[in-house]
Amino acid sequence: MHIPGPDPRPDGGAGAVAAAGGLHQYQLSLHAEYGPVVRFQLPGAETAVSVADPELLEATAHLDERPQKLFEFLSPLCEAGNLQVLPADEHAPWRRLLLSVLAGRPSHERHFAEFAALTQELADRWAERGCQEPVALQKDLTALSLRMICAYALGGAAPEPDAVVAAFEEILTAYLGRLYEVPPPDPGEEPPERAQEALRFLRATVDDVIAAHRSDGRTDRSDLIGALVEAGESPARIRDTVMVTLLAAHHTTGVAVSWTLHLLGRHPEAAERVAAELDDVLGDRAAPDFADLRRLPYLDMVLKESLRLYPPGPYGARETTEAMKLGDYEIPAGATVFYPFWAVHLNPAYWPDPERFDPERFTPEATAERPRLAHIPYGIGPRSCEGAALATVEAQLVLAVLLKRFRFRPVPGHEVRPIERFVLWAEDDIRMTPLLRPLS
Repeated sequence: MHIPGPDPRPDGGAGAVAAAGGLHQYQLSLHAEYGPVVRFQLPGAETAVSVADPELLEATAHLDERPQKLFEFLSPLCEAGNLQVLPADEHAPWRRLLLSVLAGRPSHERHFAEFAALTQELADRWAERGCQEPVALQKDLTALSLRMICAYALGGAAPEPDAVVAAFEEILTAYLGRLYEVPPPDPGEEPPERAQEALRFLRATVDDVIAAHRSDGRTDRSDLIGALVEAGESPARIRDTVMVTLLAAHHTTGVAVSWTLHLLGRHPEAAERVAAELDDVLGDRAAPDFADLRRLPYLDMVLKESLRLYPPGPYGARETTEAMKLGDYEIPAGATVFYPFWAVHLNPAYWPDPERFDPERFTPEATAERPRLAHIPYGIGPRSCEGAALATVEAQLVLAVLLKRFRFRPVPGHEVRPIERFVLWAEDDIRMTPLLRPLS
């Protein structure tokens, strides 16, 4: 069967993506017009197919190659080969190594108290301001996430967290923006000097982190650098891995928590229910223990609904190595298959009134009625996010600490508009006022 989609354009589709404000917005409009499977143009992809039906996605879950062109904007962060597009045979052992550090529940529990202390430091800083002025949630929470990943996976403190976050944003703005320029930039054209300077700063920062780690004399697998050293990875691959880990980890948790607080600010009845659950489980304690997370089901439902409405990564992509069937459609070899997380999460066939915030969608009974891949904030298959389990623990903890202590009120007149970066960002941050809750 012919896959529906827009007519070809002479610019290869770049203009349509740019006009929509980014690829994730473009995919939303395509699926609204053409249905759950859409063929469209994209620079560098001879055949691009976006799939927003979770049952059809099951047929693609085994795919283990990423399209080179689409992830080219991350190449400047890597010197030993873009880690996002490593061939499957090279990617699999690298992924296993990352999972050995990032996915283990014992290690999450071991670092939990440190995570709680870092979160309480941020809450203290907000409280010291007297709750009289708004805070920039994404700025402060991505810096907190960066401190967490450095403490957890890299064996040390985060050097200049705000500067590191700002440098990543400078690089992503420059390189991601070049991906859909019309006309495309000359391959030999240098990016803006500010982006080059940001990249030099990040590389020097990561070198300092690695050097400080080595000065401790540790070469065990207790953290990511130790695991990479023990595995015999080259210095360049170690630096690349640290760089990409910093990028992915600080965005994921900080952005997810920011959007969750934004939604709770707009739905105070849900915020009050979370607060009541926290008071019931924690009593007069300021932070949960690791075991308490399992006793906070409504908080977990709120987080999942936030990740549905504002998935940190708005899309994933794979490349077919051979022709395949996708329902009634034939997908040729060499095609780029998109996982448009936002469109999947807003598919009305599985999410009635999809733009409405409703944590009750994630009761065990409601979840059991939906296909497995209806909710995919961290991707699917062998290229899904290695840090998903860690990000979930961090987000639940940060939300518990902050919502036990504060009510968050939107700033009047401040527009929160999602835009495409490496993640689903807010154009002018998410500004809210934290108000101290009365002691329980």
